[in-house]
Amino acid sequence: MTTADLPAEVLERAGLPSAEVAGWSASAPDPRGPFPAAADAVSAFLSRGQALLRRLPGQGSCTAAERDARDAIDGLMHTARESFLRWNAAELYDAVTDGRTRQLRVDEFVYGAAARVPGLVPTPAEMRAERARALPEKEGIELAQGLLAAHVLALPEAGRHLAGAMLRPLPQAFGRLPELRATGAAELGPVRVTRVGRAGILELSNPRHLNAEDDVTLGPTECAVDMILLDPDIEVGVIRGGVVDHPRYPGVRVFGSGINLTRLYHGRIDFLFYLLRDLGYVNKIYRGIAPPGQDGAGAPAAPAGGREQTTEKLWVAAVERFAVGGACQLLHVVDHVIATRGARLFLPARKEGIIPGASNLRLPRFVGDRAARQAILSGREWTAGEPDAALLVDEVVEPGGMDQAVTARVEALTSSGLVNAAANRRTLRAGAEPLDLFREYMATFSREQASCHLSPALVRNLEVHWHARERSI
Repeated sequence: MTTADLPAEVLERAGLPSAEVAGWSASAPDPRGPFPAAADAVSAFLSRGQALLRRLPGQGSCTAAERDARDAIDGLMHTARESFLRWNAAELYDAVTDGRTRQLRVDEFVYGAAARVPGLVPTPAEMRAERARALPEKEGIELAQGLLAAHVLALPEAGRHLAGAMLRPLPQAFGRLPELRATGAAELGPVRVTRVGRAGILELSNPRHLNAEDDVTLGPTECAVDMILLDPDIEVGVIRGGVVDHPRYPGVRVFGSGINLTRLYHGRIDFLFYLLRDLGYVNKIYRGIAPPGQDGAGAPAAPAGGREQTTEKLWVAAVERFAVGGACQLLHVVDHVIATRGARLFLPARKEGIIPGASNLRLPRFVGDRAARQAILSGREWTAGEPDAALLVDEVVEPGGMDQAVTARVEALTSSGLVNAAANRRTLRAGAEPLDLFREYMATFSREQASCHLSPALVRNLEVHWHARERSI
């Protein structure tokens, strides 16, 4: 969008002199040339645009004319970011990571880019302010994060490096591992890790929200996955939901209800949540962790000689009652799924209005393209015990039989040793989802999910289907 698309009087009614905005828009920099000069030029342009936006009311209190003016300015800034990143994403990544000698997680890289090129993406302080706003009132600054991540992940070398950095074990996992090894258990707030024989049980406990995932559970969940993968006494990881205290399911276990829509609506879940989750613990379950280096930081998981260099283990999902949304996504990355008869498995993507993680990439491999489209676009469900659910569930047990089934499955998986387990997982993955395929998917996902996360349609869906206005956090 340019100022030519918007009558001058609209800008003036919004309190912005059209000549001033036109002068700013005409100063859009050429992104080509030496990286330092291009970075300084786009930063100056974006900073001027942000100054114009600060002269208008916030998104939640704009008049129609003010919203049009904001949209015009945002559109020009988006174009400038897109153009700059198209030419300079690789050099920016190298500048922030010191020539790819530093392993930065996606949030660390994004905030590093904010410091290196002011205005390109929001700073931590700007995100703290944005987090205080409910979803309908957000300024939309996270779109820039999705754009940056998309451009970097689309680059083979930088994208592999970033994906590899996300497979490093968290420092917190190294700090808590001695406790797990000494006592056989570790409490991580909403997540509990317990070693039972040769199994490491990861139990998500968010009882008020039916074991939904959110900004509170994400870090502890990844830490728990790391600990299970790091503990040499654990051979198989088991994911299970804790007992909930919901009125409809008092005192029973449920596997998980997906993303916490209440905290999402109230603005507590950032866009980066999606990237941290799917590039982080979900991909660690699927691919393993980068082997720790001498400094404990870990090395990238880029293919070397055609082989992903990770430490991985077999995983079992113990599904009780239901696996909704993000919980259902986990079924695509584990090696064995046990479900109680009648358990519901579905992705409510249509009613929520967001992309269901990497299910668009992975679900068709299990159920076929047509059924996957029905699930993602039209809300198709599967019920454990019914014939078509056998494509997602390996083993069906009666309610009350999960403990015995998990014990038996772990014994069956470990009784003859696990020498070839990692090798078989790697070769299956090489044909189904090599690292570059996943990287390219996540590049598209980053751009599209940022738009979905900030879409009025998501707000409307949450208010209509979830009655989000009436719920408190």
